[in-house]
Amino acid sequence: MRYIAFSIFLFTIISAKGQSGYPDSVLYSNHVFSEKIRTVQIYKDGWNLSYPIIKYNSDEKLVLNFDLLEDQPETFYYTIIHCDKDWNRSDIFPADYMSGYAENPIEDYSGSFNTTVNYTHYRLLFPNDRISLKLSGNYIIEVYPESKPEEPVLTRRFVMAEEAVKISVITHRPQMTKDNNTHQQVDFAVNYTGQSINDPYRNVFAFILQNGRWDNARKNLKPDFFGDNELKYNSLSNKNIFQGGNEFRYFDIKSIRYQTEYVKRIDYLFPNYNVYLQPSENREFSPYFYWQDFNGKYFIAFQEGHKPDIESDYVNVYFTLPSAQPVEGGKMYVSGGLSNWSFDKNNLMTYNEADKAYECNLLLKQGWYNYEYVFLKNGASNGTASLFEGSHYETENDYIILVYYRNPRERYDRVIGTITANTLNRMAN
Repeated sequence: MRYIAFSIFLFTIISAKGQSGYPDSVLYSNHVFSEKIRTVQIYKDGWNLSYPIIKYNSDEKLVLNFDLLEDQPETFYYTIIHCDKDWNRSDIFPADYMSGYAENPIEDYSGSFNTTVNYTHYRLLFPNDRISLKLSGNYIIEVYPESKPEEPVLTRRFVMAEEAVKISVITHRPQMTKDNNTHQQVDFAVNYTGQSINDPYRNVFAFILQNGRWDNARKNLKPDFFGDNELKYNSLSNKNIFQGGNEFRYFDIKSIRYQTEYVKRIDYLFPNYNVYLQPSENREFSPYFYWQDFNGKYFIAFQEGHKPDIESDYVNVYFTLPSAQPVEGGKMYVSGGLSNWSFDKNNLMTYNEADKAYECNLLLKQGWYNYEYVFLKNGASNGTASLFEGSHYETENDYIILVYYRNPRERYDRVIGTITANTLNRMAN
């Protein structure tokens, strides 16, 4: 009876989140709801550029960082929600998937030091002594102001994965002629020896993420062949094929005392520093050239200090993309982790007829950034970067395989295995 009562109590608390007025497709995604919240990052503890995936039943933890652009700090709380493979809330009680308190305050925060833009930096390490997770699967961490669970300020996805199956991966040029030079194919096999899995063709689902992104993920894949406790995904169709893209553009604003590569000039106009990047070249038809990037992510850093989380300043960064004329049928965006891989007013580029160029400015925290230019067709939800960036089969990318299993006798999706493959290590011509 105590378990049932506690489950109902937790379920009631978390169900209140659904009263926010936002659709589930937004609530259970990587989203920032407040203009005052900036520089949201979630990664595995100890590795700032890692993907938010931790092992089930291990000591691994995740770190959530974000800034509040205000002179005074606020008290924020967080809760964790279990989701199914398609990022809908699971049909289980909170007490089934977590132990501890449903709502917890974020107590680790500090004010910025010696910056032109005042902010409070928040940091959360979890799971922790207040909350632990009992099941593998997809999860959402939701942050909201004290006593206002219906007004979330941010949500972030993360995954807890079992090691119940073995996954092998190889990436290579597609066999389809038309995509041979611009795309990458991801073939993989899942060995479930020792696992009691009934009807794996119906109950096992595979997902492929390119560089940790969900917006262009390949979802709910079924094997092309199966037998002998093995599922093989060999892409007889185009379901395992991605545009290779190009190595991301980058700029370095760790210091505002000197101009680095791709920085044209740095001005101070009260109250902010302004960084103007060199006009970007059109790379659509340029040959492939490798350089090491962060696969679209960014790294917060401050050249002249020791505590980049609170000493890095916020600066206005100006992007310029020359184009003889505006591209018809859609809009241009500055895309990457710096804009949360989203398409909204903040990273929308406007066309300057006088200068024959697209322009955009973003308020960014000092650090090292990757980005690309993406064209979003009218009415589309996914953009394409090949228009100004080009696409090459040689491009270095990470591919994450996630394997889900729904036991017909249970009410949630387990993540029974995952692997991350990099094309430099696993590319076959």
